[in-house]
Amino acid sequence: MTGTILQVNISPGGVPKRPVAEAFLTPLGLRGDACAHPAIHGGPKQALLVMCAEVVGALAAKGYPVFFGALGENLTVAGLDPRRFRTGQRYQAGEAIIELTRLRRPCRTIAVYGAGIEQEIFDRAASQGDPTSPKWGLGGVYAAVVRTGWIRAGDPFVLLEEFA
Repeated sequence: MTGTILQVNISPGGVPKRPVAEAFLTPLGLRGDACAHPAIHGGPKQALLVMCAEVVGALAAKGYPVFFGALGENLTVAGLDPRRFRTGQRYQAGEAIIELTRLRRPCRTIAVYGAGIEQEIFDRAASQGDPTSPKWGLGGVYAAVVRTGWIRAGDPFVLLEEFA
């Protein structure tokens, strides 16, 4: 699976995250980015949140006032099927390498974009770890940092390793 990083996003905490041309990925996330609730988000296992641009586009088409970065993702990627994301997959993102650690369970923070948005991108089956859920991966995936480095808009996002 190969996609493209359309946007790199950071914020001083919370949503939305705003685009930057590039950012350095450290073991704890993108330099300049912060989490509004560090007891829940962030840390080495949730250093980065990746979300597919196609999901953002589908939500916008349904009338939700979302845009790249609105849902709190650090990387907005295009050209990938989020239903194929799996824990343990490693991706090259610019100079960095990341490993997917878990699905993101959307919280009430994104309800600012409309009632029901959480249910559009996450369901009970996904919560229970069932990859056959039609909503698997739609809410994004968290990743740990395997190798630090610069990430830029336009960089490829390439699957390197997949574990069964």
